[in-house]
Amino acid sequence: MNRRDLLKLSLAASASTLVASPAQAAETCSTDGTPAQFTPKKAADANPQVNDIEKFPKCPYCGMDRKQYHHSRMLIQYSDDLPDGVCSLHCAAISLAVNIDRDPKAIWVADNASAAEIKPLVEVGQASFLIGSQIKGVMTKRSKVAFGNEEAAKAAMAANGGELGNFDKALLAAYTDMSQDASMVRKNREERRQHGMKQNKG
Repeated sequence: MNRRDLLKLSLAASASTLVASPAQAAETCSTDGTPAQFTPKKAADANPQVNDIEKFPKCPYCGMDRKQYHHSRMLIQYSDDLPDGVCSLHCAAISLAVNIDRDPKAIWVADNASAAEIKPLVEVGQASFLIGSQIKGVMTKRSKVAFGNEEAAKAAMAANGGELGNFDKALLAAYTDMSQDASMVRKNREERRQHGMKQNKG
């Protein structure tokens, strides 16, 4: 066999390792370009709120640690019991938007009225949200903090300003702020990357 034939054989072998078989392609890409590509990846769970941080340690949309951000975390259970554990109202808004064909069965949020080391979850219908206060927000410039009772929310408002609202009002604020908040998060992450690169060089 001459050198040209050997080269052809080598190129053919290389190409075969790079191109997936039709079965593999179908398995990995069958939902691309459809709403199904955004389907929550965790298995169906009838009680996702039980030990939710252990079950869903990282936010699937931004990668943030839900234990570290236990005070802002949220959990969505869709009608087919698929759960989506996220770090904040910002990422919950993303989940609800991209899963437009799924009805939420239950939505929980961390209860900042609690003094517990890890804030417990409360259903959003029972929560009062303090919007636009001086309390630092998570994934947002305009904070939206949930309290399990209105008295605690009013006390926080007296100390930090802002306005009270229900979940629908807080969710509307999250969507209103989405563009500005995404730009802020992108800028902050780039600055951290640049800082990390400088430290590594030093």
